[in-house]
Amino acid sequence: MNDTEFHQIVDLQMQCIEDAIDESGADIDFESSGNVLTLEFDDRSQIIINRQEPMHEIWLASKSGGFHFKHIDDQWICSKTGQEFFSMVKQECEKHAGEAIEWP
Repeated sequence: MNDTEFHQIVDLQMQCIEDAIDESGADIDFESSGNVLTLEFDDRSQIIINRQEPMHEIWLASKSGGFHFKHIDDQWICSKTGQEFFSMVKQECEKHAGEAIEWP
């Protein structure tokens, strides 16, 4: 994958996260700035998601730690846990929110 393809794929992932938060009605604020998407919760805790262009990875930092995702077979997979990116984002959002979220 070249840099252009990487950015297109990651842009789509970031948009999916923003859309899912909007559709869920969860009280999560988000802000995108450059290569970073910040999710902020009522208790002021944050989840930071950023793209690492040199490595063609997505990184996620949350209360649970830091995670690196590689694009494998059309999915972003965590190199530590083997978990798929979007499902981990949902899981971490619920941890930070302290409640279940009705995802679309």
